[in-house]
Amino acid sequence: MAEKEETVSKALAADEPVLEPGRSETAETAEADKVDELEQARVEAAEAKDKLLRLAAEFDNYRKRMERDRAIALKYAEEQVLKELLPCIDNLERAIEQGRKTERAGDLLAGVELTYKGLMAAVSKFELVPLGSVGTPFDPNIHEALAMEESGEVSPNSVLREFEKGYMYKDRLIRPAKVVVAK
Repeated sequence: MAEKEETVSKALAADEPVLEPGRSETAETAEADKVDELEQARVEAAEAKDKLLRLAAEFDNYRKRMERDRAIALKYAEEQVLKELLPCIDNLERAIEQGRKTERAGDLLAGVELTYKGLMAAVSKFELVPLGSVGTPFDPNIHEALAMEESGEVSPNSVLREFEKGYMYKDRLIRPAKVVVAK
């Protein structure tokens, strides 16, 4: 025992670490390093969890903002189209008023034709295009056959007359043309 006390007092005097018997200095430092690593890993995990929670909240806010913006855009999507159609409505009202005042149908017809041209110009700005069907071969993708008639004017299986025009919006058919097909 005296030997042990003498070793401890020499170590303290020399400012060296006191080691327990059977234990080496490297095992003690390795254990301390592992504790430090564990604590550092816990801190990093907490930081990563915090970042993840913040990112999830930020994404959720972004998603809600995009849904709100999309709903507003859809709600008012037709506004520009309607603004373009208002002058045509005004012209039709003037044509009706003029038709009530005059006996000449030519003036009324001219006003309605101008309104039609204005309306077609307005919808063409939004890429709405009427399909020209008379004389073209029948295509079930863009035509709806209402009847078939014998005709010497056009070749068989071609469009003879059009009851209702078809329209394309950009690259999509929004209404097929209702037609009479030649036999």
